[in-house]
Amino acid sequence: MKERPRKTASGFAYLVLFILITIGTIWQLVVSIQAAEHGGGQAMILLWLFLLPFELLAFKGLFGVQPNQGVVLQLFGHYIGTERTPGLRWANPLYSKRVISLRTRNFETSHLKVNDHDGNPIEFAAVVVWAVVDTAEAVFRVDNYENYVKVQSESALRNLATAYPYDAHDDLAKSLRGNTAEVAEHLRDEIQQRLTVAGVQVIEARISHLAYAPEIAASMLQRQQAAAIVAARTRIVDGAVGMVEMALDRLAAKGTVHLDEDRKAAMVSNLLVVLCGERAAQPVVNAGTIYQ
Repeated sequence: MKERPRKTASGFAYLVLFILITIGTIWQLVVSIQAAEHGGGQAMILLWLFLLPFELLAFKGLFGVQPNQGVVLQLFGHYIGTERTPGLRWANPLYSKRVISLRTRNFETSHLKVNDHDGNPIEFAAVVVWAVVDTAEAVFRVDNYENYVKVQSESALRNLATAYPYDAHDDLAKSLRGNTAEVAEHLRDEIQQRLTVAGVQVIEARISHLAYAPEIAASMLQRQQAAAIVAARTRIVDGAVGMVEMALDRLAAKGTVHLDEDRKAAMVSNLLVVLCGERAAQPVVNAGTIYQ
C-alpha cells in the first residue's frame, strides 16, 4: 500500500465557525428553557439538546500538523490518505488520526559480537541515519516500524561482518578496518534493501565501533605488530638494495675504483649491514690497503 495525499480543510475557519454555532446553540437552549417556564418551547429544548453533542463532536475533527509530520487518516479501518500540510487542519470527526514523524532520526545499534569473514570474533556496532518517506507503508506494512528498523539494521550488520575480514593481509583485499568508506556504503545499501518495505529511507550508515573480541584481542595485537614489523623490514631491505645497486653503478660509471667480485660482495654485505641495522654502525678505520 502506497501513501495517498489527502488535502483537508484549514482548521482556523472551522474553529471560529464551530465556536459561533456552539454559542448560538447554547443561547437558543437558554431562551427555550426560559420560554418553557412560561408554558411553551419544550420541543425546541429537545432539538437544541439533540444538536449540541453533534456540534461538540465537530471539534474532534480539528487536529494539528507540525512541520515534517504526516497524519494518517482512517475511517473504520479504511485508509483515507495522509495529510502533510503544516498547521491547524479539519477533517471528518470520525476519522482516526495517527501522527507519523518524517524527521531525520538516528540510532546506534548495540555492540554485536559476531565472526568476521575469517572466523575471528569481533565486536561491531553502527550508527544508522533514517527517515520515513512513505507513511502508509510504515503504518500498514509492518507492525512497528521503529522496532523493525532496529532489528533489520542489526541483522544487516551481522551479515556484513561475515562478508569482510577484520584486517586484510594483502593490499588487494577489502577489510572492515581498511576500507571503511566501501564497507559503510555496502552497509547502507543492505539496510535500505531490508527497510524499503517499511517506507523508510536510509540516509547514512557508519561503523561506530570495531574491535576484536576481548578473548583474542591480545593475540591479534601481537599479530598486527608482527605484520607491521615484517612490512617495515621489507621496505627497508628494498630501499637498501636499491641504494647498494645505485652505489655500485655510480662507482663503475665514474671509474672511481675497480672492484673484483669478492670485493663487491664484501662491499654489498657491509652496506646492507649499515642500512638495515637497527643501531648505528661503528666504523672500523683501515690504516692499510683494502687487501690487507
